This record gives sequence, C-alpha cells and structure tokens, in this order.
Amino acid sequence: MKIRSITYFCNPKYPLDEKVIQAAGEFLAKATSAFEAAGYEVQTVRLATIPFPKLLSEKQINELPKLVKQFEQLIQQVGIAYASLGPALPQSPRSYEVIPDAIAASQNIFFDGVMADKSIGISLAAIKACAEVIVKCAPIDPNGFANLRFAALANVKAGSPFFPAAYHDNDEPAFAIATEAADLAVDAFSQAKTLEIGRQTLIAEIEKHGKRLSKVAQSLDCKFGGVDFSLGPFPIEAQSLGTAFERMGVPRVGLHGSLAAAAILTEAIDRANFPRTGFSGLMMPVLEDATLAKRAADGTLTIKDLLLYSAVCGTGLDTIPLPGDTTVDQIVPLLLDLSALALRLDKPLTARLMPVPNKKAGEPTSFDFGFFANSKVMALDADPLSSPLNGDEILQIKKR
Repeated sequence: MKIRSITYFCNPKYPLDEKVIQAAGEFLAKATSAFEAAGYEVQTVRLATIPFPKLLSEKQINELPKLVKQFEQLIQQVGIAYASLGPALPQSPRSYEVIPDAIAASQNIFFDGVMADKSIGISLAAIKACAEVIVKCAPIDPNGFANLRFAALANVKAGSPFFPAAYHDNDEPAFAIATEAADLAVDAFSQAKTLEIGRQTLIAEIEKHGKRLSKVAQSLDCKFGGVDFSLGPFPIEAQSLGTAFERMGVPRVGLHGSLAAAAILTEAIDRANFPRTGFSGLMMPVLEDATLAKRAADGTLTIKDLLLYSAVCGTGLDTIPLPGDTTVDQIVPLLLDLSALALRLDKPLTARLMPVPNKKAGEPTSFDFGFFANSKVMALDADPLSSPLNGDEILQIKKR
C-alpha cells in the first residue's frame, strides 16, 4: 500500500496570498518526511482550494486563465505537484465556460463542475455545462488527455483528497490522505479459502494502516481531515482492483458476479475502523487499472457495467475513453444517470470522461503516461434526450 497523495486544503485568497502557498509547501514537505519515516511511499503532494468562483467572485471569473498560470508557478516553486481550484457552481453559469481555457493554460491544475447535490438537487443546465466542458477540452491534447483534469461532480462534499474531486469549504487549513490500496484487496483474496476469510483479512489490513496513518497525521501541526481509504489501483496486475475481483472468483470483471464482488469489497471498507473522509470506496478508473483496461478492451466491461457497480461502491465513472466524435447531447444522458444515482442513494459520484480525438469505439488508445494502462475506446450507448428531460430546470430527487 502507498499514499497516493497528501492533500492540503486552504483558501489562498485573491489576489493570491503567496504566504498561504508557502505555508502549504512547508507543511507538505514536513508531512512527507513524517509518513516516509513511518514506512510509506508518498507518490504526490497536492493542494486544493475553495471553489474558484468563490475565490474570484463573479466579476473576476474571466481572470481564471491568468490565475492558473500564476498559481501553477507558485506551487512549483514550493514543491507541490498538483493543485485543484475546485468546482464550477450552478449559481455561476459562466464558471463552467471558463474552464477549458484555464485547462489549456496550465499543465498541473485540476477543476470540477457541480451537477447535483442535496442542497440544490439536479441542475439539468449544469449537467449540460459539464458535458460542454468535456467536449471542448477533448481537442486540447491529441489524445484527449486534458480531460484527466476535469470531473463532473454529483453529491460530492468538500474534503476528499482525491483529484479532481478535491476542494475546500472554509478558511481553516486542513489536510487529508488518499491511499493507493488495491493491492490490499488482491493480497487478501489471493490465498483466502472463503470470502469471509478474505474479507476479515482485508478489514484487518485497512485498520492496521488506518491506525498507523492516523498516528502520524495527528502528530502534525494541522487539522487532519481523515483518510480516504479508497482501494485505488496502479496500472499493474498486482495493484489492480480488477485483479482483486478475479481473485475473489469472478472469471472476468464485467461478467455477472462482479456486482457482488464490488459490494463485498466496499462493505469491508465500511466495516473497518479508521478516521475517514471522501469516498472511502472502490475506485474503478479504466485507464489506471491494468485488468479493468484489459477487460474494457476485450468488451467484457462496459460503461453500463461501471455505472451499475457505482450503485454499491466507488466513485462513479473514471478515466473512461470515449469516441472522439462524442457530442454534448450524448454525454448529457450519462451524466444525468450518474447524478440521479448519487442523489437517490445519497452517495458521492464523479464522472471523468475522456473523448479521444479521431478515435472510434473499439480502437486502441495510445496514452504515454506512467499512471495509465492503455485500453480501447469504449462505446457510449446514448442518444440525445428529448423534452422534458432535455430542459434546464432544477430537479429534486430525495434519497431512498
């Protein structure tokens, strides 16, 4: 198990208060040393701010591309790898529109767009705005890679250390830990003679690491938000959540039995005792998981499967390669389904969709990125919605 990220949350103000960024860099350097001394590899350190529409205000929202250039330079100076400037908000329609230019102006700055939450319901206009961001960002990079830095959010609270979903909601600095822990599930079920033995082994490992991580975190001079103990993968089979499914007895992830495996693994995380934040579930990013990428490539695993599994686990739809000619009107129904699922089940879900320019469904991807396993472009079974689902209203959906 590794630490995927130590994420520091703050309000850097605008104009930017460089002392806040400096303090973030100093804290993250100290925290990295502390966790490494405890035996953990820390892959990245990151910074997340309050939502950029609140940071800039409506009058200054067009200054976002200028802000990201300055912000990116400042975080690099203090040793921070990535930053999230949080989500566009439904009350600021213009905030969605400025994201593509801001992504094009930077390399390491991430964004989101809120589609739905319990306070406002589902915003059909915001869903369409998020779909437009995805389509506009696709051609920024020849492989559609720019959409790695944008996610559409449904019912996601502040405080998750996983990007792009990370954002802050107050002025007090805090930090949280994101884990890369799919290997714990692989190991737990590789030798288990029964599901119960595997589950108890996994729970024990999560609690052991949760206790160790918490002990180190509480020794640091900053508010500790908790651990997002999601079983995040790395693109090799030994650290693949898809491999864990198959070690549990599913012949190939995507076949029937996969939903039960997802539920068992997620429920084990729920049973474990640790200071939690964020998703604390299964992460099933197709392009970040060697086995999921393989099953998507051979057609066993579909987008509908991943959406189904989101009902009992996970973070939603992550790093999904789509055909390059996918339209806004095709993406909207998928985002609407995700939003409805998030509110009806009262759980956080995200969508990070990646149309790949000039690629059709079934064609291979060719990303050159250490955290990706190449796959094939996945088919999206969606046609444009008609009235009244294609409107701009706010839809209230209460939890079950």
